[in-house]
Amino acid sequence: MKLYTTALSGHGHRVEQLLKLLKLDYEKIDAPHEVRITTEFLKINPLGQIPVLIDNDVVLSDSNTILLYLVQKYDRACIWYAKEIIEQAEIHRWLFIASGEIAFGPALARRTKLLNGDASLEEAQARAHKILNFMNNHLKKYTWLALNKITIADLACYPYVAVAEEGGVSLNEYENVKHWLANVESVEDIQAMPRMTT
Repeated sequence: MKLYTTALSGHGHRVEQLLKLLKLDYEKIDAPHEVRITTEFLKINPLGQIPVLIDNDVVLSDSNTILLYLVQKYDRACIWYAKEIIEQAEIHRWLFIASGEIAFGPALARRTKLLNGDASLEEAQARAHKILNFMNNHLKKYTWLALNKITIADLACYPYVAVAEEGGVSLNEYENVKHWLANVESVEDIQAMPRMTT
């Protein structure tokens, strides 16, 4: 099994954490921008994006797709997923939030601020605060995002929320979110999302 990613990719982080939690052996291959534009990499993923997981003859891109593949193939006890359809739907809801509101809020603000992206920083920060407020209210009642246990929903949403302040988005108003982040990071074998700044 091979995982193409970079250390600072939140999308790659969520996949790598699940690989570790499932105790799967894999080779991590660093794929910065200059690698992703090569002909060789574009044959693997024509979109030039990471992460990419290769599992024997299976080649998958899109981090949430990879998460679902891994739990459905290797998490037979449903420790990180769910067997009931309604519980699966709750998990999927948060996967969509991770690839929607979080990607275009905290993640985009971080990329814009630190990597001189061409998006509007103010708009990304506003979207970040909107989803953080939603999450904070949700987490008043719940310990984890989707179910009464940590799932791939938490793994998917965690990375870019954890580094939201790198995009100029303060977490000071979101005590429940901060508590949730600490809960995620306290789980054995989960590593904190690396920061771009010190």
